[in-house]
Amino acid sequence: MTFFKHPTGRITDGRVVVDFYAEAFGLPLLPPSIPEETTGQFPTGANFAVGGAIALPLEYYKTKYNFTMNAPSNLDRQLASFKKILARIAPGNRTTRSLLSESLVLMGEIGGNDYNFWFSDRRRPRETPEKYLPDVVARIGAAVQEVINLGARTIVVPGNFPIGCLPAYLGAHQSNVKADYDELHCLKWYNEFSQKHNQVLRQELARLRSQNPGVKVVYADYYGAAMQFVQKPQAYGIADPLVACCNGNGPYHTGGACNNQTKLWGSPDGFASWDGLHMTEKAYKIVSDGVLDGPFADTPLRHIC
Repeated sequence: MTFFKHPTGRITDGRVVVDFYAEAFGLPLLPPSIPEETTGQFPTGANFAVGGAIALPLEYYKTKYNFTMNAPSNLDRQLASFKKILARIAPGNRTTRSLLSESLVLMGEIGGNDYNFWFSDRRRPRETPEKYLPDVVARIGAAVQEVINLGARTIVVPGNFPIGCLPAYLGAHQSNVKADYDELHCLKWYNEFSQKHNQVLRQELARLRSQNPGVKVVYADYYGAAMQFVQKPQAYGIADPLVACCNGNGPYHTGGACNNQTKLWGSPDGFASWDGLHMTEKAYKIVSDGVLDGPFADTPLRHIC
């Protein structure tokens, strides 16, 4: 409703972060890869993301935790699609390496759904994701290394968002204990969990840099970029960053679903959260600006590209 004026498959009211990156570099918005996987030439790039995808295979969670994740895809499948298209549009090792060496590869944000699926039911012990967090990050690191081995030389790897400030989490994990919340009224434990993921990810990226001299591996601090409008919402014209624009009737406007029967609580331009879990176009623009121009990337993207 905000930008395209028709449905596009994005889970928001308009553009998402990768759209703003494309616009910043003067590129057309990236087409989704799957509809044209066998025919498209993708001269200016493609988007291999799948809504609800996870990092680790479904079997991992079933075997180790007897937990069935209803995820439609995972990182292995997305990489397989990436390689399949590369083999078709840039056949041969030399051609593939040449194409990737002059490309910007955005890997993520990855891992959020591995935690979202578990945390969505508060009856499950919240400590369990801390056990599989290292495996999630290791899989991300292995995927980055695979892309480097194919010839990529500039890769951006974002961290996870502050999930303790998401309306979906605030609604599902409401507490009567004041100490469970920070001064911004976000859930402390869940934000600390996101920070743990990001800390381990940064360590993994440091290891990848040391093993791949000459490759630019950039960490994008989505956590810090998103905290801007949580800490100072009025500076961005946001009334309350902890409530959803499109969802249910609870205190955080959650508990339902965002669809054509749902009421909007106002113009998306005044909200940071679209549906309780995903952000509005406005919030995504703030995050992308912080990565493009700094200070929320260890090298601002405009300086690289």
